[in-house]
Amino acid sequence: MPGKLYLCATPIGNLEDITLRVLRTLREVDLIAAEDTRNSIRLLNHFEIKTPLTSYHEYNKIDKAYVLAEKLREGQNIALITDAGTPGISDPGEDLVRICYEEGIEITSLPGAAACITALTLSGLPTRRFSFEAFLPKEKKERAAVLEELAADTRTIIIYEAPHHLIATLKELSAVLGDRRITVCRELTKKYETAFRTTFDEAVAFYEAHGVRGECVIVIEGQSRREQIRKRQEDWLSLTIQEHLAYYTDSGMDRKSAMKQVARDRGVGKREIYSQLLSNES
Repeated sequence: MPGKLYLCATPIGNLEDITLRVLRTLREVDLIAAEDTRNSIRLLNHFEIKTPLTSYHEYNKIDKAYVLAEKLREGQNIALITDAGTPGISDPGEDLVRICYEEGIEITSLPGAAACITALTLSGLPTRRFSFEAFLPKEKKERAAVLEELAADTRTIIIYEAPHHLIATLKELSAVLGDRRITVCRELTKKYETAFRTTFDEAVAFYEAHGVRGECVIVIEGQSRREQIRKRQEDWLSLTIQEHLAYYTDSGMDRKSAMKQVARDRGVGKREIYSQLLSNES
């Protein structure tokens, strides 16, 4: 019989956050695949777990995934752990999961700590709808495109950032998104955990004066729907009536329906649009 892949969530700081089910699984599997064996060996030693350990990280994630898949097909059970938190969330575990599905290997996920959810619930910002971006892309064009999308997102936004990049990232976010309410969560679940409820500009001033330590999660207020509508109207108003109408008629909408939609976009009555069109055509 083929083995099973277990995605095992590990603590993000406080070792007491590991679950009994994860501890039992880590003891019972044949092999543990870890993102950084140097970090993971400390966790395993703390709980006196002697299961063999192998590395699975960003730089061997595809080749090693097929090696692990072969071991699973041979009947071994394997646990995947990350440096901290839930495997597959902002780490190479997602590639191993995809390849295991392609190979017909059974997978299960053992829930536990996740920095993004911990920060969201601690933030004091709306939790019903949220967007998780992990670390922003490093490539300039891709980063700019992501930031542009986030600027119009009405959901609460969650971003990871390293302490030495935090101030620059806060400035960049403020420039694109505007000065919004945010919560900067640091050292989650650890002794010096903080949740700093503030704004982009206030956070920049504070961290420039006091410095930054510890891994950070930035939780950002989404754009309000009222602001979203206002910005859309500004975009439409930058067009002439004829250009606005042509936007819809060129896409196949009949003229009468297009006039109604133009009126809605601009926040005016249909008669006003009709009058302006007549005036411009005469």
